[in-house]
Amino acid sequence: MDNFTYFNPTRLFFGKGEENHVGDRVRRLGCKKVLVHYGSASAVKSGLIYRVTSSLERAGITAVSLGGVRPNPRSGLVHEGIELCRKEEVDFILAVGGGSVIDSAKAIALGVPYKGDFWDFFEGKAFPSSALPVGTILTIAASGSESSPVTVITREDGMFKRPYSSDRIRPVLSILNPELTFSLPPLPTAGGATDIMSHVLERYFTNTKGVELTDRLCESILLTVKNELPLALKDPEDYDRRANLMLAGTMAHNDICGIGREQDWATHALAHELSARYDAPHGATLAVVFPAWMEYVMDHDVNRFAQIAVRVWGCDMDYQHPDITARYGIRAFRAFLKMVGMPTSFAGIRAREDDIPELLDQLQIGNSTIGSFVKLDRNDCEKIYKLACREPYNDL
Repeated sequence: MDNFTYFNPTRLFFGKGEENHVGDRVRRLGCKKVLVHYGSASAVKSGLIYRVTSSLERAGITAVSLGGVRPNPRSGLVHEGIELCRKEEVDFILAVGGGSVIDSAKAIALGVPYKGDFWDFFEGKAFPSSALPVGTILTIAASGSESSPVTVITREDGMFKRPYSSDRIRPVLSILNPELTFSLPPLPTAGGATDIMSHVLERYFTNTKGVELTDRLCESILLTVKNELPLALKDPEDYDRRANLMLAGTMAHNDICGIGREQDWATHALAHELSARYDAPHGATLAVVFPAWMEYVMDHDVNRFAQIAVRVWGCDMDYQHPDITARYGIRAFRAFLKMVGMPTSFAGIRAREDDIPELLDQLQIGNSTIGSFVKLDRNDCEKIYKLACREPYNDL
């Protein structure tokens, strides 16, 4: 196990009706004017935004609203939010929605006190000395952004997607009410669960030895999603199923599963470019790319792939041929994704094999590599994209 420092100051308020107390939570932080940031009109039509702003007003806090966040959040709305916060002298940003809304809120929080373009942080040209505090009210179990230090934004000039991480934008509070996910349709529910599993897998596939405890934590979250997702899809208003998925999403990306171990993240980089180019849902692009990445790198550590096949996917261990067990595990993962409605190839997200050279250019690999479990150069990434193009062989 590697040395590590773990820091997570996000205070979680979990349970039924917790969003109705957001005003008191924010007031205790000493904030007086809040930007309520959200996505589609459904947040308004459902009455959620009204309940949130009413709670803030009862606590003596002025609310300023900015909606319109899209999946794969755009830099243009971030700029708009920054200007609005400066004009209104906002001192707190409250994201009401899923990962895209939270990521947009975090980027706004970075940009408000900064005199330059917030994108400087994403290009490594500047480092934040301050940021507005961010809170969240979560409406989908997926990204884990409600307690992570990461934001991912699509830059409209060039349409490419980049992440940025800083503890300054880790939410100070997050409200998690599983009831707010009851109305989610099946596809975003499954896409969110795919994102959860992917966050775990990016940590699970590691070269670090002696990490049995965090291996088991990872496997527990994967098993929870595997078991709970089909039941939540069958009965969308089953509170306990939704609650377990929501908590799994938070634990998958608050880095409790990643402490003391090297992490990979190549698959997210490959998937981000697909999301940016085709405006495809993040979970869908991960469903397409992750099994392809697994096939390509499996031989690097067959026993680790066999381990997850047995412990998570219930495959029988072939001690004479662990590679066979490993391949069955990958097939089982892909079959699960297909069963819950996720795409399994480029065609499922309307991606084109002819676009692979441009996708590779956007990755900006150059002479370097991505990933750590296996360091991938441009040629490797091209082969993974091509694996993701084909329809998979017969699933289990």
